[in-house]
Amino acid sequence: MEITFLGTSSMVPTKERNVTSMYLKYKAEGILLDCGEGTQRQMNIAGIKRTSVTKILVSHWHGDHVSGIIGLLQTVGNETEPPTIKIYGPKETKKRVEHMMQTCIFDSKVDLEVHELEPGKGEVLRFFEDDDYALECARLNHGLPCIGFNFIEKERLNIDVAKQKKLGIKDGPWLRKIKAGKEIEYKGKKISPEEMTYHIPRKKLTYVADTEPCEEAGLLAEGADVMICESTFASTLQDKADLRKHMSAKDAALTASQAEVGKLVLTHFSQRYKTVDELEEEAKIHFSNTVCAFDFMKLKL
Repeated sequence: MEITFLGTSSMVPTKERNVTSMYLKYKAEGILLDCGEGTQRQMNIAGIKRTSVTKILVSHWHGDHVSGIIGLLQTVGNETEPPTIKIYGPKETKKRVEHMMQTCIFDSKVDLEVHELEPGKGEVLRFFEDDDYALECARLNHGLPCIGFNFIEKERLNIDVAKQKKLGIKDGPWLRKIKAGKEIEYKGKKISPEEMTYHIPRKKLTYVADTEPCEEAGLLAEGADVMICESTFASTLQDKADLRKHMSAKDAALTASQAEVGKLVLTHFSQRYKTVDELEEEAKIHFSNTVCAFDFMKLKL
């Protein structure tokens, strides 16, 4: 699992920071967490194929989080074999995607699937799951329909190559069976998963988008390995943060501490900050394992 930060500014892009977007690479999946203006250009600079996008997770419909979607769809729709893209977002997402698709004239060959998510108060809603990973969401408080997301890679078994070699077992379809936790028979001998595999523990990534501090942000992030959280202002401007329903660096750090996450990554910085040292230093007072993201920063889990 690898995250590339494509934009770490809040509403207004700067020379150093584009507006919000992150790209999560996991096996054959390419998942965009929001898609602000200029995202596809940022992908190009980062060496990420735009046709690799399989899902777009929209936190809310403020322009700095979604205005790059139409350009991306136009680009990938021009491919010989354009992909299927699934868009997940809060209430009103279907209507807003329909309106968005009317803003430009082009032959869209992209097969779009649009899903609206409406988690209840105090609920963490699991809305997608397969054998490898799950996606969850929870409502946030930003003055309009807004949600945060979890990406959870499930605990799994993997082949211990040294044990496999010692047992004299060659590669083949039987390895898929034993990785699924099932006993196999190889050349008349029964082999249990414990004899040839090791556990890879569950990994959890949380994205808390624009919000004031709220119960659901903590519930969503509970026990996460990494929590990516908006931090528009330092607490010296707490009145602005409260008025605009954003988190300060202190708010984000306290949420991370209460949720007992492993690492906090701050993003979504106001253009007023030429450097983000003040935000990082403030957050570290309350949660020491904090870093500030920057455009094109990569994070592996």
